[in-house]
Amino acid sequence: MSHNEKPEHGGDGDRETSLAATFVQLADTLVRDFDVTDLFDRLTTACVDLLDAAAAGLMLADQRGTLQLMASSSRAMRALELFELSHDEGPCLDAYARRSQISVDLRDPAARQSWPHFTARAMGLGFTGVQALPMRLRDRTIGSLNVFHTSGERLDEHDTSLAQALSDVATIAILQRRRMDSSEELAAQLQTALNDRIVIEQVKGLLAERGHLGVDQAFAVLRDFCRSSRIPLTQTARELLTGRRDADEVLGRTVPSDPANPPEDAP
Repeated sequence: MSHNEKPEHGGDGDRETSLAATFVQLADTLVRDFDVTDLFDRLTTACVDLLDAAAAGLMLADQRGTLQLMASSSRAMRALELFELSHDEGPCLDAYARRSQISVDLRDPAARQSWPHFTARAMGLGFTGVQALPMRLRDRTIGSLNVFHTSGERLDEHDTSLAQALSDVATIAILQRRRMDSSEELAAQLQTALNDRIVIEQVKGLLAERGHLGVDQAFAVLRDFCRSSRIPLTQTARELLTGRRDADEVLGRTVPSDPANPPEDAP
């Protein structure tokens, strides 16, 4: 399959089953002590998998109302969204500021006129279209969910509504979990999430180097390990960074036994 080809779903039934499972997973974050970083990753992954998008990203506003990148489905996506933030132009910023959906064909001259630097960079990375959806609940907008494409096709009306629904569920989960009655609490917890993201980026590099993997592949390995082991993503990342967990364990390699602590079934 080429870079620009979209994966095919096994059928509408498979897609509906995956969609239902995704909403269950997002709803599960309404319980106490969920991993907010894992929520962000599940949301961006769902957009790619369920909507046949090329990439997805999520930005949340800090206490000053400035958007910060919280999750991205690929390294290219992360680079583009950081570029958008640093140049202060692009559909994701506008969707948040206007509190409305934005759907753009980046090949349209109007896109180049509105966001000259962003459009040039996005197309240089192979993206041809973008949907930016506000993360909002009633009168509160906390960020934007951004879905990018590498072919002429974009989300139809049904899939755009679906993407907005995913965004809305995540927004409710975030606000419910944090009990955002005060801007101070919001600021503190957003800063924690930003700090967690920095740790995860460092661990992605560590696993990539140890396993001779690409950065995106290294993150996929980390994510799969955490989900199969039912260990929070940020907890595992901090354990790896501090040496409390061996990278080989996450990479699926056999970790040499400690002679002083043999397995229980050892002779």
